[in-house]
Formats: sequence, structure tokens, C-alpha cells
Amino acid sequence: MPNGAAPNSRELAQLVRERIEGGEFPPEPDGTPGILPPITQLMEQYGVARQTVRSAIAHLAAEGLVRTAGRKGTFVLTRTERRRIKRSQIVTRSTAGMYVFPAASYADEPWQTHGTPHASFEAAPAIVAEHFGVDEEAEVLRRRRVMSPEGEPPFQIVDTWLSPQAVADAPRVAEKSTGPGGYLDRLEEAGHGPISWQEVTRVRMPSPEEARLLEIPTSMPVMELILVGRSGRDNQPVEVTIRVIPGDRVELVADLIRDESAAWPRDEGRR
Repeated sequence: MPNGAAPNSRELAQLVRERIEGGEFPPEPDGTPGILPPITQLMEQYGVARQTVRSAIAHLAAEGLVRTAGRKGTFVLTRTERRRIKRSQIVTRSTAGMYVFPAASYADEPWQTHGTPHASFEAAPAIVAEHFGVDEEAEVLRRRRVMSPEGEPPFQIVDTWLSPQAVADAPRVAEKSTGPGGYLDRLEEAGHGPISWQEVTRVRMPSPEEARLLEIPTSMPVMELILVGRSGRDNQPVEVTIRVIPGDRVELVADLIRDESAAWPRDEGRR
């Protein structure tokens, strides 16, 4: 620092950031995150107070560079390439026979599951209870998966909530293996086809559990994609799928189309 002055928290964050980006604290070969020196060591190296180090680490955590884990230390996170989600209104089927939605079409690459996917009856969050017309905290079937492209840290949490009526009509949706085409084919075969969908995108802060599963700080905003599937029989919601993606992992892309009123060359007679 100039004149030998001790850095403030933002200056210290920049100094540590440069060390991270310079490869001083790289991930292990097995993908395990690197770890920063202990707070006391950073205090001694830079001649600063404990609170200055903590504030600097908080700045880095907000950027998604590090994640604090209590007494285990501060881990350096693997920076991954942002993936573009091409926004469209087209739902297709993959070669494996599964429905593919625009929000899930990141790239033609293999994906992996982190942990074990599971189905269980859980207290319904407010948005799910509202769509299904059940009491908040009523137990509803949830299918959960944590996924990412192969070799990368967790990219998204996918929670699919299925209405009580959907489970009653198609009990297999509660099983570990739902068969060819997945739970959506089971619902449509049970009389709910063709299902129609509407998607809402919004940004919010993660819950502590979501931050833990995605290996991000709680200060990192997440993108939430809420897909509501309605029965072709009575137009009632039968599924609510919520995808949660760290804000530094993805960007939305859409092609803009000129309306006739915006045609070129400009029609000078049009006002």
C-alpha cells in the first residue's frame, strides 16, 4: 500500500482478489475448493484488524469468489462460465423422450446430479399452496434434484411440486423411477394431457439451505424460474417446478423482432 498504510476492507479485498485470480489458492485436482489463509494470518500479513479482514472476505463472498464455512475456513470457489438461456416459447422432446423447456436448454453437454435425487412429502411454500389451493404448510409431494454440467459445482436446484390430485391420479409420480418420459408423461397418461405451461422469472436472495446446496454465500442473489403446468382436463395446476440458479452462472438472451410499425426503411407517411 502507498506510504506503507494499512489497507481498508475494500483495498484488502482487492489485494486478496488479485492473489486468488493469480492462482495462489487454486482448487484441488479433485475439484475441492482452495482455502484462504486463516483470518489471524491475513491480519498479520497486512497489519489490519480482525474486522477489516472479515469485511474484506464479505466483499469477496458477495462477488461469488469465496464461501465462508465457519471454523472450517474460507473456501475459494471455482469460477464457471456464464451459460446463456435462449428464451423462447417452444417446448420440445429430447432424444431420450423427455420434455425439454427453454429454461433447461443451456447447452448440448452432459449433466450430473449432486447428491441423490429424492421425492418426499414436504410443507408447501406459499406460492405452491396458492397454485394448488391447499393450506400453506400442507404436505405436498416434492421431487428435488441438484444438478450441474459435468465437472462443475452445483448449478441449479430443481424442485418439482405435484398437486394432491395429480398424485392421486398418477401414483407413480411419487416413486423413485417414474418410467419413460418421466413424471410428466405419467400425468398426461392419467388424463391431464396435454399439459400447458407458463413460466415466471424473478430474482431474490437464497435461503440458507439453497446457499448451502449451491455452495454460494447467502449474499449472492439467485434467479428463480417458476414453471406452472396446468391440466389439459380442467386447466387446474398439477405441477409447479421451481429452478434456483446462482446469479453469476447464467444470463438470459432473447432475439428481438421488429413490429410492422418499426419497419425499415421508415415510412415517412406513418406517424
